[in-house]
Amino acid sequence: MTERGKVYIIGAGPGDPGLITVKGAQGIARADVIIYDHLVSEELLSYARKDARLIYAGKKGGDHTLPQDEINRLLVAEAQAGHTVARLKGGDPFIFGRGGEEAETLAAAGIPFEIIPGVTAAVAVPAYAGIPLTHRGLTSTLAFVTGHEDPTKEKSDIDWQSLAGIGTLVFFMGVKNLPSIAARLIAHGKDPQTPAALIRWGTTADQETITGVLADIAGKAAAQGFTPPSLLVVGPVVSLRETLNWFENRPLFGRGVVITRPEAQAESFAALLQEQGARAIHFPTIKIVPPKTWTALDDALERLADYAWIVFTSANGVRFFFQRLQEQGRDVRELKNIRIGTIGPATAVILAAMGIKVDLVPEEYISEGVVAAFQGQDIRGARILLPRAEQARDVIPAGLEKMGAAVDVVTVYRTISSGRRPEELDKMIKDGKVDVITFTSPSTITNFQEIMGRDYTLPPQVKVAAIGPVTAAAVNKAGLKVDIMQETYTIEGLVAGLQDFFAG
Repeated sequence: MTERGKVYIIGAGPGDPGLITVKGAQGIARADVIIYDHLVSEELLSYARKDARLIYAGKKGGDHTLPQDEINRLLVAEAQAGHTVARLKGGDPFIFGRGGEEAETLAAAGIPFEIIPGVTAAVAVPAYAGIPLTHRGLTSTLAFVTGHEDPTKEKSDIDWQSLAGIGTLVFFMGVKNLPSIAARLIAHGKDPQTPAALIRWGTTADQETITGVLADIAGKAAAQGFTPPSLLVVGPVVSLRETLNWFENRPLFGRGVVITRPEAQAESFAALLQEQGARAIHFPTIKIVPPKTWTALDDALERLADYAWIVFTSANGVRFFFQRLQEQGRDVRELKNIRIGTIGPATAVILAAMGIKVDLVPEEYISEGVVAAFQGQDIRGARILLPRAEQARDVIPAGLEKMGAAVDVVTVYRTISSGRRPEELDKMIKDGKVDVITFTSPSTITNFQEIMGRDYTLPPQVKVAAIGPVTAAAVNKAGLKVDIMQETYTIEGLVAGLQDFFAG
């Protein structure tokens, strides 16, 4: 007999994937099957096991991919088959999320389940709009209300008379019935001049907010074509938004920024962008893979004691070099008499985290800068190891050899096309979701061109940002125009350049 599984009904939060709870993320990670809704951020699926089955059960307005009864049956069937199921629901499952109905179905079928509460949109969305739901001196009462009651009810459960006397009201799913909601509140004594706000796609980079008063908020929403998913907040606390609007005032708020670097290296870049309010769009154009053969590096590792310097020109070079060193049964102690140089501070930080002191970091973070930095070193007769990508410029080896050094160039990784489909990015561009495309190495633009086609042109409203002059030259060679480049050739510098560009 198959042992019964278990269902975790998980509140996925209101949209910002960073608002998932620790326990919620753990529930996703242990699941065999994940059944998720329309308003769940797909970034949360990155917590899932690679072998987990993903089932989309989204409900958008009146369009139901899976009807609720079918979702209930699916939860029971998967658990009866012995699977651990994560049921991901937007916000909190027990606040207008029908989580209670699903839990009742599981209880009736004898299925073990656990409720993992989530950050409700009722609290998070106003907070991201700069609206505290309670505030001393303004209100100490609060109510959450559905703006979309079950249409089969003969009589409304909403006591409009009582609601009119509550300080702050938060309505879920209220766009369609907004004129009726406002009219009923006013009819039951709510001041027509009570501040009101309508917030769409709250806690995401697409967040939009309309403010007004109860008497005119419906008209403003209609004039701007405001659509779900939206939250309505009514009460004097809305007036605090003028001074507390922190989220939408960030430098890159709402800007769609495409990241073309490899997925494994995109996380820190995306985090910096999101911190400034941007929508980070992952479209890696390259993958980083090992060399076709390790022979050259293995030979160099056998002769490590012969080297006076090792110069690393990227984080990938560091990763693959030390990975192979360990695979050979060696460790960092073999570098004890070798001096270390890097092309920039980001690579130096990675080495420092490994307990390796870096002896040389150039002032200019490009190959020419490395050569210039060595001008102050006596490297005549010195043997230098340069572990790098298969395709790279010869500026460093040529420059160091001119100074009298013997340079061994070894391939420790290759960049290949990511294989992404061009229509993925093209659709986002046509939908107006992309403001800028970033390139962080010549290989990212070379493979971008391979994926999108050599004749592909960007619309004028989509800008191009390059991390430095070498990448910018590759962009220009590809026939695109560089709009943004900062003097500091780092990811942090690139983000600063984006801020300066869009601020001006």
